[in-house]
Amino acid sequence: MDNPVVEVEGLCYAYGDREALAGVTFTVSRGEIFGFLGPNGGGKTTLFKVLSTLRPPTVGRVRVFGHDLARAPDAVRMRLGVVFQDPSLDLKLTVMENLLHHGHLYGLWGQALQSRAREVLEGLGLGDRARDLVETLSGGLRRRTELAKVLVHRPELLIMDEPSTGLDPGARQEFSAYLRRLRQQDGVTILLTTHLIEEAEQCDRVGFLHEGRVVAIGEPDALKGTVGGDVIVIDAHNPKELQGKMRDRFGCDAVLVDGSLRVERPCGHEFVREVVEAFPGAVKSAAFGRPTLEDVFIRLAGRRLWSNEA
Repeated sequence: MDNPVVEVEGLCYAYGDREALAGVTFTVSRGEIFGFLGPNGGGKTTLFKVLSTLRPPTVGRVRVFGHDLARAPDAVRMRLGVVFQDPSLDLKLTVMENLLHHGHLYGLWGQALQSRAREVLEGLGLGDRARDLVETLSGGLRRRTELAKVLVHRPELLIMDEPSTGLDPGARQEFSAYLRRLRQQDGVTILLTTHLIEEAEQCDRVGFLHEGRVVAIGEPDALKGTVGGDVIVIDAHNPKELQGKMRDRFGCDAVLVDGSLRVERPCGHEFVREVVEAFPGAVKSAAFGRPTLEDVFIRLAGRRLWSNEA
C-alpha cells in the first residue's frame, strides 16, 4: 500500500493471562477512512489504546507516520486527534472554552486559535452553541463538541473509539458526512472502531476484529460479495430438528445462531416457500434479504455482533 499512515504487524497485547490482541496485522493509507467492526470484548478498545499511544505494544510492531510507537510515541502525538469512547469534556466550561483549553495543550493561542475554534464549530453545526455550558447540551451535541475539540489543532490522523455513541440515526448520518468532508477537504486519515453496521458501511475499508484477531479486511461491498446469494433467517419450533431435515431434503448447511437457522441461497423467496411447503407447521417465521456486514461476520465467526450467548 502506497504511503501508509498506520502500519501494524503481528501486534499482541495481554492483560495478565488474557490475550486481548493476538497477531493483529493491517495498514491504513493516507486519506483513507478505515473502520474496525466487532463485538464488545473483541479487542477494539485495546487496539485503540495502543494506536493512540496510551499503551505500548507488548509484541509486534506499530508504526504511525513512519515512527515506531514503542520507541518514539512523542513524535506522533502532535499529529493525532483522539476521540475516546467515554466523554472527556469539562461540563462546567462552555463549548468554546473546552476548545480553547484543548488548543492551549497543543501550543495554540490568540486570534489564530479563536478563528480555528469558530471554524470547527461552524463546520459541525455548533456555531450558535459556543457560549453554552457543556452540561446543558444533549448527548448528541456533546459528542459533536468532543469531535470539534480534537480537530482544533488540525490532526493528520483521527483515531476514534465508538465515535457515534449517544447519537441518534440522523445525527450519525451527519457525523459520517462530516468525516468524509474532513477526508476530502483536509486529507485527514480516519481510523475508527465500531460495533454499528451502518457506521462501518461508510468506511472505505473494514476490518473484522474477533477475539483479538483480524478475521477479514476489505471494502464493504467486496466483503458482502463473499456471502452466497440471499441470507434466509428461519425461526422454527424445533430448530435443530429442522436443521437436519433441511440438510437431508435440500443439501444445505443451515447454521444455528441465537436460536435461528441461517442459510445462504440464491433466490431467497423461492427457498423460503420450498421450506414452508416441505415442512408444514415447522416454521414459525422466515425472512430473507441481501447480505449485510453482520452476515459476513456471522459467516466468519459463527455468531452475531450482538449475541445472546455472549
